[in-house]
Amino acid sequence: MRVLIIEDEHKIAGALKKALEQESYAVDVSYDGDDGYAMATTEPYDVAIIDRMIPGEYDGLAIVKAMREAKIHTPVLLLTAMSNVRDRTKGLDSGADDYLIKPFALEELLARVRALLRRPVEQQSTLLTVGDLTLDTLSYVVKRGNDEISLTSKEFALLEYLMRNSGRPISKDVIISHVWDYDSDILPNTVEVYIKYLRTKIDAPYKTDMIHTIRGFGYKLEAK
Repeated sequence: MRVLIIEDEHKIAGALKKALEQESYAVDVSYDGDDGYAMATTEPYDVAIIDRMIPGEYDGLAIVKAMREAKIHTPVLLLTAMSNVRDRTKGLDSGADDYLIKPFALEELLARVRALLRRPVEQQSTLLTVGDLTLDTLSYVVKRGNDEISLTSKEFALLEYLMRNSGRPISKDVIISHVWDYDSDILPNTVEVYIKYLRTKIDAPYKTDMIHTIRGFGYKLEAK
């Protein structure tokens, strides 16, 4: 899953980025409202974490309103030092999905991000299942049948994205935009390399392949 952080306090942004990356998310960071607005309205994200008081022409509320007016439904978690009910209400009315008061515990923020990702119907369970392949987004346990499979954090993130979109052909560009962050050093064959890693672990030892190549386009994960 790909997360956008819009936060002008570098120490907070850095801590959030590190914590989210440890949970296998791809993370982009913006330190001002104008740059954050551009990223939030042009790049595909699965969750946005936005500081309400971000400096720039666009503050946090303006960014959220602009996203909703553009029919961008990315779940938004607003961060703020404002704790009164009126401010929380205003933030939620702007189109934000959740609100977290500073200072906060990283564990709570991570739990809220997971909750936001579960809101769509197809993401209500923490256990993703395609055929005999299962992936638990909380325990990070991946199994094929009764066999537990060990994956790196990036392999896990790639497999999670494929499973969340099982049965759908996904282009390499779309995979990159959701699994790798904006500043990653992506080579032309990066996706192919990681698909090969996954196939070695979840397909090669078994009779039925689950990752299928769509020639000239990308890949599809499904049980046949």
